[in-house]
This record gives sequence, structure tokens and C-alpha cells, in this order.
Amino acid sequence: MSNDASEVDDLLKKPLYVYDLPPDLLSTLTVRTNELPTPAPTTETTTPDAVESTEKENVIPTSNSCALCQVSFQNVQEHRDHARSDHHRYNVKAQLRGNRPLTEAEFTKAIGEIDESISGSETSESDEEDDEGLRSSETTLVALLRKQAKISQEADDSEAASQRHKGLGKQPLFWFSSPRLPSNTSLGIYRALFTDAEQEEPDHLVESLQKKQLPPIRRQNNAQAAAQPIESAVAGPHIFMCMIGGGHFAAMIVALAPEIQKRPGGIEERQARVLAHKTFHRYTTRRKQGGAQSASDAAKGAAHSAGSSLRRYNEAALEKEIRELLQDWKGMIDTAQLLFVRATGSTNRRTLFGPYEGQVLRHNDPRLRGFPFSTRRATQAELMRCFKELTRVKVSQIDQAALAAAEAKQREATSKSPKPAVQPQPKKPKISEEEEAAMLHTSQIQALIRRSKVPALLSYISNNSIPPSFTFYPADSPQNYHSPTPLHMAANLNSPVIVDALLVKAKFDPTIANKEGKTPFDLARDRATRDAFRVARHELGESAWDWEAAHVPAALSRAEVESRLEREREAAAAEEANRRKAETERLKMEEAAKAAASEKRKNAGGRTLAAVEKTAAEKREEEMRGMSPEMRMKLERERRARAAEERIRRMQGK
Repeated sequence: MSNDASEVDDLLKKPLYVYDLPPDLLSTLTVRTNELPTPAPTTETTTPDAVESTEKENVIPTSNSCALCQVSFQNVQEHRDHARSDHHRYNVKAQLRGNRPLTEAEFTKAIGEIDESISGSETSESDEEDDEGLRSSETTLVALLRKQAKISQEADDSEAASQRHKGLGKQPLFWFSSPRLPSNTSLGIYRALFTDAEQEEPDHLVESLQKKQLPPIRRQNNAQAAAQPIESAVAGPHIFMCMIGGGHFAAMIVALAPEIQKRPGGIEERQARVLAHKTFHRYTTRRKQGGAQSASDAAKGAAHSAGSSLRRYNEAALEKEIRELLQDWKGMIDTAQLLFVRATGSTNRRTLFGPYEGQVLRHNDPRLRGFPFSTRRATQAELMRCFKELTRVKVSQIDQAALAAAEAKQREATSKSPKPAVQPQPKKPKISEEEEAAMLHTSQIQALIRRSKVPALLSYISNNSIPPSFTFYPADSPQNYHSPTPLHMAANLNSPVIVDALLVKAKFDPTIANKEGKTPFDLARDRATRDAFRVARHELGESAWDWEAAHVPAALSRAEVESRLEREREAAAAEEANRRKAETERLKMEEAAKAAASEKRKNAGGRTLAAVEKTAAEKREEEMRGMSPEMRMKLERERRARAAEERIRRMQGK
């Protein structure tokens, strides 16, 4: 029995990849008939107003304009797309709540402010992971509605009821169970990874999942990869992903078969294999003003400033670059199994879906999907994060009996209690001094952990006599459910220095488990953080804590960790030196071949173009030779101004 439990623990500790599941687990999977509650990061709040707005969206439009949103369209298809957009849905909800509808420019500006506040822009990767639970608990649309309407506690109660109402519809995840797993453990896979035909036959989902399994691919060296034609590289199953918004565009073709990469020291890791990727950015929106220039022109009329002309030019250039890229990738896109696209706003959707000559992406493509969770700025890193989120199996541990009993009790209470005409404003419970102090300690400690302030964190713990068993307050808060203790939070953020300080110096308890039964060590996702737990076990001794209950492996000294890192660094340095040597030899051979060819042409009486023509940089350098720094700057400014005027003149001529 203990062996089976250890095998299950080992199976669930490492992330499960949808397209490369363990065969013994895959053969025992069955589809759950009763759906589980969808995790907060992937759900979008639906209110009774949204139900009514959905009914309005299904009505066939009879004109080429939307009076509510003050937007006009060229054809019926654009009108239908607008009826499904966040802009129209927001205005329907705002009108029903008594708020003023927003124009497209105002809505884009408001969304931009919300995105900066809850989604981040240029934050570090650790900060993004830290705030992911807070950001993903609400969608951008819900956050905007809350900001505009200043929703009270009464509205929050209504929103919770609507969440229960949405639970009756389709959820973004299919849930599976297995006799190899505990009865309260379920595995979730995103519905979007299955085709429409597979979704219509839920009884055959396991068979479809078995057909999706792909053998891993060994990573090739640079010479083999260069010799391999691009057609064979994309012959395997792959998907297309792209995002566009605010002048940012990112696209990626990624293979579904995992790639095995050999790290220094002989360690093998499975990684995603990106076949092609590209990002564009153009200045198309004014800072703190929001909205695309074309949307502003449609709402207020065309502006005549230099900035507006530049933004119009950049919009046209960005559209041209994106469509040329899609045309270059047409072969890979046409053979992709799925297409994941995020495009907000009519301008961005028109850029991707046209209609235009040589159109690659189409609205009616059955492979087309949206991202079933919140996304951030369109970057290569964000696309890779979304790919990992899509293809990673979700693990849920919920007691089905307790859940069913709670739902039955709630339905019974709802049916018995008469609905009052006016809901009284609930009184907020008074907070005791102990609870207030716990909330203060929670906010301060979490902030110090996020910023990796080790000395300040230890000083705060010492000065306030924080016990080793301290847990964050309130315990039922969504952000404290997964990481209830400082050690859980530090391990989840992959911060080995914080883990080391909390264990070795502050003597925090590593045996405390969260509501999912996971100790802090179970949340560590990189080797450095896991090594910090093992080093602490070595330095504190076996008698300090029940390390087996904390799931911490055998002790490891700091010297052993440093020795291993040094070996890996030396192996990496040797590999880099060999690569540089090979590259140097190749360059020498190329230079020798060029010199021989040049000498041959010289003896034949010819002359090279390089001897006659000069590059633009050489001409500018020769022109500015002898000038003072001030004269050089003035000449450069004049050259840039003439170039900008020429671009605007060509654009107006079109």
C-alpha cells in the first residue's frame, strides 16, 4: 500500500503533459460524469445581465451600425463579430446597471488601464508568477465593470449567485479519474484541445486522448538542424498561437511532440519545441489616452497632428507586416491542428481576419480557438506561458461527497427562504485586534517575500515575534488557499534564498500542509529551491523536524551543491568553448575562400563592387568627419526630420 502511495505521489509531483502521458495512467483514465468546479483563473463571471446580453447577441442584425456602442460596420459579418465582443457585452451590462455606455476609444482606454493594473506589462517573470493567482481570479471585463460601477457588497452576492448559475453550462475543462489515483483526485484537460467532433462525443474522450499521444523527439545539434529542411521540421503535429493588442503582436508555431534536451551533467529535460516565432511592435496608441488611432478617427473625426499621422502610418505598417507574416507561414498554419488567437477590438480582428486578398485566417475555421484563461501583453514569453498552461494537466483534489452535500444544502436553503423585495445591506463583522494584527503581518510578510527582502523579512519576524507555525489570514482567501504559510509562498515563487532564511534562521515549520495536502516542498518547481530544503535538512539535523512528513528528500550539504554547480558550469563552459572554436574555424575557412575568390577576380582584371560602392553608414561617417559633437547632433536631427516628412508625404500620396 505504501509503495502505491509513493508511486502516486511521484506521479503527481511532476507536471503531466497532455500529449505525453504515462501509459499506465492513460490506460486507466475514465471521464467523470459530474463536473467539478472550474478553477478561478480560467472562469469569467456571468451575471443575469450577461444571460440577457447573450440573447441579444443571437439576434440577427438588421442594420450596419450599433446604436448602443456608436460603431458602424461594412457588412453583416463585422456586425455579428461586434455583438460577440467584450465592448458590446460591457455596454449591455453597463446599460442594464444604469451606467453610461462607452465608445470604442473609451472602452479600449479603460481596458488598457485595467490590463496595466491587473495584468502587468514589463514586470519580471517572478512578479508575474507571484501575482498570477490575484490577476486570474477575475477577467478584464469583470474588473472593468467593478471599477466603473463601484460594485457594493450586494452586487458581490449577486455575482456569486451568477457564478453558480454558470456552473450549469459548459466548463473549459474536461475532468478524468483513474483507479491509480485517490478517489478525491481528478485530472483536468482543457476542452479547447479537443476538436468539435471529439467534444460532441464525451464517451470517447479517452480514446481521443490516447490518439493524441506523441513520442518525444531527441534534440538535434546545430549542424543537423541546419541540414534538415523546414518542411520535415513542421511535418509533425503542431499548433498556431497569436495575440494582438495595443500595437503589440506575437505569433508562434509550436510542435506538440515534446523535445528531450540534454543538460550539462547528463540531465535530460523535456521542453517545448518552437518551430517559428515572431513579434512586432508599433506605436499605434497614445500613452494614457487609450484606443487605436483608427477608432479615435471613427469616433471624433480625423486628427491632423504629426503624432496622429505617425500612428496611422504605424497601424498600416503593422497590418502589412502581420499579413505578410501570415502569408509566409500559410503552409504551417494550414497544417496546424488548432489555431489559438486573441484579438480584442474590431481593428485588430480586421487585421487578422480581413476580409482581404490572400486571407489566411478565417472566422469560420473549425480549428479556431480563444484562450480559455486570462492573458497579458502579447510577447513571446506570454505565448510560451499560455502554451504550458494549455497543455499541462490540472490536478484537483475535492471530496465529491462533501461537495454534493453542500450543494444540496444550499439548494434546500434557497428554495425555503422567500426572496425579499429589497435585500438588506449586510453588516460587516467587527474584526478583533488579533485578527487585525494577523492581517497586518500577512500583508507585510507577503510583500517582503515577493520582493526577496531577506534581511527585512527576518527582522520583521524577530521584532514581531512571529511563531514558526504562522499562517496567513484570512485562511479562506483565494490567494491564501494554495500558499497558506510563508514557506509555501516562497517555494511557490521559486525563491531559494527566502526558503533558506525561513528554514535555517527563522526555524519555520516545513511540515504544514495546505488545503490540497501539499507541503512547501511540494510547491517548489525548480532544483535550486528544492536544494534549499535539502540543505536546511542537513544543517538543522534530522531531529529538527519530521522531514519525511515534510516530503523533503535526503539531506544535502552546501559543499555538495556548490560542487555539482561547478561541474555543470565547467561542462557548459567546455561546450561553449568547443562551439566557439568550431565557429572560428568556419569563419576562417569562409574568409580564406573569399580572399581566394577576390584574388582570382583581381588577376582576371575585374574589380569588386565593394571597392567602388560605400555603405550608408560609411557615407554618413565621411560626411560628418571633422564636425563638432553639436554639429553632428544637429545634422542627425535634420536627417531624421527629413525622413519622417518623406514617410508622411508618401503615406498621404497613397
